[in-house]
Parts: sequence; structure tokens; C-alpha cells
Amino acid sequence: MLKGLLSVLLVLVALSSTMGKPDKAAVKKEKRVPQTLSRGWGDQLIWAQTYEEALFWARSKNRPLMVIFHLEDCPHSQSLKKVFAEDQDIQKLADEEFVILNLVYETTDKHLSPDGQYVPRILFVDPSMTVRADITGRYANRLYAYEPSDIKLLLSNMQRAMKFLKTEL
Repeated sequence: MLKGLLSVLLVLVALSSTMGKPDKAAVKKEKRVPQTLSRGWGDQLIWAQTYEEALFWARSKNRPLMVIFHLEDCPHSQSLKKVFAEDQDIQKLADEEFVILNLVYETTDKHLSPDGQYVPRILFVDPSMTVRADITGRYANRLYAYEPSDIKLLLSNMQRAMKFLKTEL
């Protein structure tokens, strides 16, 4: 009788231990893509890691710097990122003529938030480390904001930043 009781107890322990563990097939692990400096804005582009590094590259390569401020959970940032990453003209110009940086945090440089700390916003800095406050988007209350429908304006502003580089420096 003792053997039978121990057998039943052993079966119950084994059964309860298998029931307590989640089934490996039932546990869905979210597949995460490794995070790169692009954060989805153009994986083939070379991105600066910090604002200081970007300023150094801009000065040493004599290229304008484009700084993109955004948040990962902001729907406006997400929609602009999608259009930015899919636009071949912007990707080509950014790759060949710009130092680029995207930030999900604010910098200590107050010049990069001349009209507030909203996202998404895009500012241009020339190699002399001057923020180009004259290269703006189409909104009066958020001068450096762009929406997906403003992608051609952004391309035009990138070309303006290049033109200013050649005429002013």
C-alpha cells in the first residue's frame, strides 16, 4: 500500500510540475530587430552616434549636418520616418552630402530647440557649427516640424542647405 501511495504521489508531483511550466510553443517571444543608429530612418546610411561626433564629422568633411529629433512611440515621428526611409532622393542626398544624426533625446545645445522641444523636428547645422534657423518647414508655430506630406519640402530644404554651404563657406 505504501508503494502504491508513493507511486500516486510521484505521479501527482510530476503532473503538477509539468502543468506549472508554460508550454514552449505557447510562449511567444517577440522577435526584436537589433537596434542600429538609424533607428529605421535609413539602415544603409552612416549615422553619427552623438551630437558632438556629428559636429566633428560636419566640420572635418565640410558637410552640413541634419539633426532629426523624434520619439520611438510618437505616431507623427513613425509616419515621417517611414516616408523618409522610403524616399530614394532623400536617402541618396543624405548618404552622399550630409552628416546625419537622429536623436530620441534632447541635447544640451539650446540652439537645437529655438522654438521648443517638439518632435519630430529636423534642423540643419553648417560646418561652421551654425544652426540654420532660416531653413524651416511650413508651420508657423513649429518651424522645424515636417509631416509625411512635407517630404518634398524636406528634400528642397536639404538642397538649400547644400546651396548655402557652397555660397557662404
